Amino acid sequence: MPDAGLNEFSGANAGDVALLEQLEKKVLWLSSWMIHNANQIRPSRDGLKVGGHQASSASVSTMLTALYFSILRPEDRVAVKPHASPAYHAIQYLMGRQSRQQLEDFRAFGGAQSYPSRTKDQDDVDISTGSVGLGAAFTIFASLVQDYVQLKWPDAAPSPGRMVGIVGDAELDEGNIFEALLEGWKHDLRGVWWLIDYNRQSLDSVVTDRLYSRIDGLFESMGWDVVTLKYGRKLHAAFAQPGGEALRTWIDECPNSLYSALTYKGGGAWREQVLADIGSVDGIPDLIAQYDDPALGEVMTNLAGQDMAAMAEAMQAVNSDRPTCFIAYTIKGNNLPFAGHKDNHAGIMNPAQMGEFQSMMGIADGQQWDAFAGMEDDAAALRAFLAEAPFLRDQGRPRRREAALVPVPTDFPMPQGERMSTQEGFGRILTDLARSDTKLAERIVTTSPDVTVSTNLGGWVNSRGIFAREPQADTFRDEQVVSAQRWVMHPEGQHFELGIAEHNLFLMLGALGLSGPLFGERLLPIGTLYDPFVMRGLDAFNYALYMDARFMVVATPSGISLAPEGGAHQSIPTPLIGMGLPGLTYFEPAHVDELSAIMRWSFDHMQAPAGEGGSVYLRLSTRSLAQPARPLDPGAVVKGAYWLREPSGEADLAIVAMGALVPEALEAYDALLEDAPGAGLLVVTSPDLLHREWLVSGASSWIGMLLSALDDDAALVTICDGHPATLSWVGSVLQHPVSALGVTGFGQSGDLPDLYREYGLDSGAILDACAAALVKRQGL
Repeated sequence: MPDAGLNEFSGANAGDVALLEQLEKKVLWLSSWMIHNANQIRPSRDGLKVGGHQASSASVSTMLTALYFSILRPEDRVAVKPHASPAYHAIQYLMGRQSRQQLEDFRAFGGAQSYPSRTKDQDDVDISTGSVGLGAAFTIFASLVQDYVQLKWPDAAPSPGRMVGIVGDAELDEGNIFEALLEGWKHDLRGVWWLIDYNRQSLDSVVTDRLYSRIDGLFESMGWDVVTLKYGRKLHAAFAQPGGEALRTWIDECPNSLYSALTYKGGGAWREQVLADIGSVDGIPDLIAQYDDPALGEVMTNLAGQDMAAMAEAMQAVNSDRPTCFIAYTIKGNNLPFAGHKDNHAGIMNPAQMGEFQSMMGIADGQQWDAFAGMEDDAAALRAFLAEAPFLRDQGRPRRREAALVPVPTDFPMPQGERMSTQEGFGRILTDLARSDTKLAERIVTTSPDVTVSTNLGGWVNSRGIFAREPQADTFRDEQVVSAQRWVMHPEGQHFELGIAEHNLFLMLGALGLSGPLFGERLLPIGTLYDPFVMRGLDAFNYALYMDARFMVVATPSGISLAPEGGAHQSIPTPLIGMGLPGLTYFEPAHVDELSAIMRWSFDHMQAPAGEGGSVYLRLSTRSLAQPARPLDPGAVVKGAYWLREPSGEADLAIVAMGALVPEALEAYDALLEDAPGAGLLVVTSPDLLHREWLVSGASSWIGMLLSALDDDAALVTICDGHPATLSWVGSVLQHPVSALGVTGFGQSGDLPDLYREYGLDSGAILDACAAALVKRQGL
């Protein structure tokens, strides 16, 4: 791909470029100063290094300045690479969208965050970053969601914006990047820009020289336009002189490690190396002799990613909605004393270096935080320029939009049948909703990583269809091939079919779950996957929750109850994941009437205000259970537990069970009655809610009130199809002795009787635990 800098930068207005260059200097200064202040000036109470990334901010100061002050519109959304957080906050400060106090408190409690955060920062972060690679990939799924909203509600949705990712080149080592690119290609991605900060340095080393050819080809193969920005104006001027083409060839072939080392060493080292390698070429000695050492160093490091005219013009020239990748060559630590050094990632200027940098920037003492210090002569012009920036248009309209609540009908589906699994019940509930004419059904969007049928979403998809920008033929139907799957693909569809990559599932759920604040239309997303593979997508799952995205994850089948499939398809620690992730409420119902109550509650919970609502994780099973005919208290179900068999008299024992193992618990309970006639059987539907409330309210919590029906020294036997720690804490609520049963080893193939017996989950194991508890109690 030819260097986009080969043009003469004629499209970028010279006056605007000059003002942008002034703002770029200010962004570089403020980002460097806030890190210096945090590490060298602000008192330290714990002696820990505060950190920050002066070099990583310096490498993107040009592109971020050009982007925010001349290109972005209010409807655009940006994921800034994690290590450029200080540069991002400096830009927001210059725009009047961030306070000085926040900058002074960078990386302190309540201050600007280490990495851009939608939920923790006070300026308007669109997309959180931190776990590298996720923010960039998120822009792909956000664009797909924007398409969905635009096609569904064209009158209500705002004009479409670009989804922009500022991507560090080392982030391309993350596998989820490539999974996301492929998914975007499948869905005919539009309106996404990635600006790759190609500084050729990672945290520990210099990036391999061959990476560029892979980046270029990769994006082109995925249907992206690629714009390469390699050389700036000063280098192009040098290339136009006698010997210039030889100099260009030498730089093109210069290894990344050597280029970085020479950048750090400076102009004298450049002179020595170039003359040693190509000094015999006609024109080279005279060309190099034109510059003194500082000027030569400046010319040799004049890359387009740090040339304002090149950056601004390249972005202004793009008027297509095709996804576009800008490969911008930059210097890590540009204009800082450790520019190019391979150890500069976490490098921080010492006081002497900062003093020299401050003098170079023309900043007087006491004016370090002033927006236009050092450029007073241009202050009026800069303020006027900022006021006209496209991004700041319509400042009265908040970029985080309010979306109307979706009413949840009181007459919620409750499938009937003698035997059902919770997975089947889930599918039937969604199918009933699909056939209803309700606002809830209109706003539900489902998605699944190639397991739509096996997670019982087929009925919903048959009724509501698969989303596609353009209608697509159903070849099997047209060819009159009988199939239970009537998956029509059209713009009215309400299901995103994904490839089998769990990271993509959770990124899509995150984007769907932020549709309201990002695009103004609330969606209620539901994603299904196999429960053991929650762990494969866990980084993206955690990331979506960190942004306060609202969605429902239905993970099924779970536990070793998926007996014949073997250990790789059987989940053990997922209940603890459900209990441990913030912003998530985990349920594991045993029966379909419980599931119905939980799902109805969940749709309201997904719409509750920040700090009150959140996402929901349903851990379901394929095990078919007899469905009880009973009046059920839905309030108790959504609080997390209820007595299936209430204790009576001097109750000295209770079984606490959940999910697919309730039949074993019930069988053991019936066998116990002769020896422990007052025993109780407690069914837990959400160990997460119970545990969370207990931490706050102690004995007065819901689980405390339920257990108060037992004797003070009554024994508890807990059982779940997962790690026993899921329920073992229950004994601590009122200091009851507890015996916790569950799975602590990898599963294997078998049938339920064999596996339950092998892993101590059958009724015999429960009875043995109860007997031991009673004997111990009597011995006391």
